[in-house]
Amino acid sequence: MKWLNLLLAPLALCVLHLSPAYGQTKGQELLDQVQVLDLHTAQCIALSASPGISAAQERVAQAQARLRQAVATWWPSLDLSAGGMHQRLSDTSYALNRRIATATGQNLDQSSMHYSTGLQATWLLFDGFYRSFNEKRAQLAQQAEEEGLNDSRRLLAAAVAQVFLQAQLAQTHIDIDHANRTFYTRLLDNAQRRYEVGVGPWGDVLNIQVQLNNVKASLLVHQRELQAAEYGLAALLGSSEALLPPHVRLTPLAKNPERASLHAMQAQQLIEEAYALRPDVRRIEHRLQEAEALAGMAKASLYPRVQLAGALEGKREDDLPVENADYGNSIGVNMSWNLYAGGADKARMAEAGHARLEAAYSLAALRNQVASEIRTSLAQLAEAEQQLRLQQDTVKLVEKSRQLAENAYIAGEYALIQLNEAQRDLTTNSSRLAQALVSYQSAQQQLLEASGRILESFQAQPHCLQDQ
Repeated sequence: MKWLNLLLAPLALCVLHLSPAYGQTKGQELLDQVQVLDLHTAQCIALSASPGISAAQERVAQAQARLRQAVATWWPSLDLSAGGMHQRLSDTSYALNRRIATATGQNLDQSSMHYSTGLQATWLLFDGFYRSFNEKRAQLAQQAEEEGLNDSRRLLAAAVAQVFLQAQLAQTHIDIDHANRTFYTRLLDNAQRRYEVGVGPWGDVLNIQVQLNNVKASLLVHQRELQAAEYGLAALLGSSEALLPPHVRLTPLAKNPERASLHAMQAQQLIEEAYALRPDVRRIEHRLQEAEALAGMAKASLYPRVQLAGALEGKREDDLPVENADYGNSIGVNMSWNLYAGGADKARMAEAGHARLEAAYSLAALRNQVASEIRTSLAQLAEAEQQLRLQQDTVKLVEKSRQLAENAYIAGEYALIQLNEAQRDLTTNSSRLAQALVSYQSAQQQLLEASGRILESFQAQPHCLQDQ
């Protein structure tokens, strides 16, 4: 068994090296080159390294292979055959044939070997246009799978955007908690000094310690939220074990995001553009055309089938045929026409007609869905923009209010409870501002996804969309 293990070990090693799960994934390789990860880079890495995109590319390759199979039916078919047969006559047949052979001066064995070889060529000349429609169907199926690949990219880019923004939101909450902790730590030092010199109550020290513990608890929650978001992001980026490299940091949440360029466009204009741009719409359109080609294939059985056939056959006893005298040939044209098949032809045409109607109804339903997504995304974007402006103004006011309350507390004009309330207002509204920023950018990404434009920014970066 040792020699068998020695033979199998290199083979197993080769299989491991060829397996996509072996070693470092492409997503990890790309992430190792990044220090600070922004949204655009994250989407580019996902588009070029996600296993889901690789699976969609394999479906395209399968469709291309099926197209080559359909094209191959236009060419002749050539088959080589060979055979050998051992034959032993029954005693009765042997006795009868032996008397005949003796009368004619021949020898006859009861057992004999018969060999044959042959070469046959067939060429289908006419099949009721079945091959034409089949080739067209295969071409449309390939185009549909290519659009399916683009749609997978569209959905993946949108998913990365949503997860990335949630990670940025958790990261911003952590920053708010750190600022809150710094504030209460400074306030605690001040309250302890005041208590030690006899000008501050012990209750203030205890109250501030409670507030500081609450901040630490909130920080733990937001750190777990950030970890969960990073796990989801790493999985979308194609990183093995759903882990981001330790050195990778996300860019901070943009405080003043750019206004969406699509916001000013009319809903109807965006809807018409989405019909032309969205790959899922184009995919259904190809499926509809494919169903029409299937209807043509179903009608092929109504026509006769004409085939050209030629054969070269050789037979010999007790040895393979090797001489010209052992061979004969034939050539001919065959025609077959099925006149009745129990209604199967009519049923196939009915099936193709219903498949075409199904595709047409699916296309109409998808177009309605696209229109709904565009109008909903526009409404959400407008509302998110208003909320963002309101929260930005509110935070400015609350910051001033908190500063006034802190100054008044230090001067002894405010009680600690008033300062705590001002600080809670600042923390709450800062969190609301972060949520408004995320909601606004999320609405932008949703509108880009719904309009089919989310991949436009990657057209200038072909490495993001290239085959893996």
